[in-house]
Amino acid sequence: MSDVPFSAEERAAVYRVIAERRDMRHFSGGSVAPEVLARLLEAAHHAPSVGLMQPWRFIRIRDTQLRGRLQALVEDERVRTAEALGERSDEFMKLKVEGISDCAEVIVAALMDGREAYVFGRRTLPEMDIASLSCAIQNLWLAARAEGLGMGWVSLFDPQALADLLGMPDGARPLAILCLGPVQGFYPAPMLVLEGWAQARPLEQLVYDNQWGVQP
Repeated sequence: MSDVPFSAEERAAVYRVIAERRDMRHFSGGSVAPEVLARLLEAAHHAPSVGLMQPWRFIRIRDTQLRGRLQALVEDERVRTAEALGERSDEFMKLKVEGISDCAEVIVAALMDGREAYVFGRRTLPEMDIASLSCAIQNLWLAARAEGLGMGWVSLFDPQALADLLGMPDGARPLAILCLGPVQGFYPAPMLVLEGWAQARPLEQLVYDNQWGVQP
């Protein structure tokens, strides 16, 4: 037990923000104050990273026309994904998959170039750079929820096309288009559950005891 434990109220706030985080697709315009955006990015920067490589790079998309080109990339992949889904194609096309034109801020989260130089913790698990960036994104997400802001992670895009559009060097790789900003309200449950696309599984189905597939 820590010598300086968090209070019951502080612990409750941590668990609440985790439980109430949502992958948002509906935004209400507005803006994010510079000092709030700075806090969110600082929270992301506090994420753990393998070998302390800090592979994250964040590109703030402030140009309206550039936003439109990002949105076009997403729309292209949305159509391709629908085609790949076969019988669920029409159902998928009814889903709202991004809020690029409506949100206050668009941030592309990417992996830096030169990652091959970092071996510590990655010799057998090179994908730990992705895990590290994902931790940074989750930090940003939770901080945004605590600030009363919505955030959505968009992954429907061709990584090379987006890298080319943003002038990324060889070896750099975009992982997420993040839509961030004020919302009218947060979904009471994950949007894909509300839309009937999928159902969340209970934790007890996903916890094993000593061996794969053995329930406690």
